[in-house]
Amino acid sequence: MDNASMPPNPQDDCEEYVGMAAAEAESLARGRGWTTVRAVAPGAIITMEYLAGRLNFEVKDGTVLRCWQG
Repeated sequence: MDNASMPPNPQDDCEEYVGMAAAEAESLARGRGWTTVRAVAPGAIITMEYLAGRLNFEVKDGTVLRCWQG
């Protein structure tokens, strides 16, 4: 399925996740309709293609430091 045929991202404020425990943030995000939740370590090398429905967390020591869509 390409991004054009995927539903839009849930209306969500990424800043709300910053400071939360990663597991709690993932559960909340999935409950809000995010189909993919990706947790990465600070400085990790990741693909940067945009994927509708994906929420990304930068996580250190089990805490979300940063959050972005796509």
